[in-house]
Amino acid sequence: MAKLNPDQYKRLRLEAKSPYRGLRIFIYIAFAGSGFIGAVVFFARLIAGNCDLDSNLGNFALQIGVLALMLWLYRIDRSKK
Repeated sequence: MAKLNPDQYKRLRLEAKSPYRGLRIFIYIAFAGSGFIGAVVFFARLIAGNCDLDSNLGNFALQIGVLALMLWLYRIDRSKK
């Protein structure tokens, strides 16, 4: 069996401690971006005032919630490094 150098061993141990970390980070960033874009769109619709206030306000709140959740999860995952 081939010996691993210390850098490879360290990287493998980090991956074993938190599997799929790179994928999780990608998902957090992608969903946060989607929430941000949605929040901007619904905020613009609210400012324009030419559409249903109740549904747009709910959708805007949902997008802000998604954005906040993804940023919170990203910070938690990043602090476990």
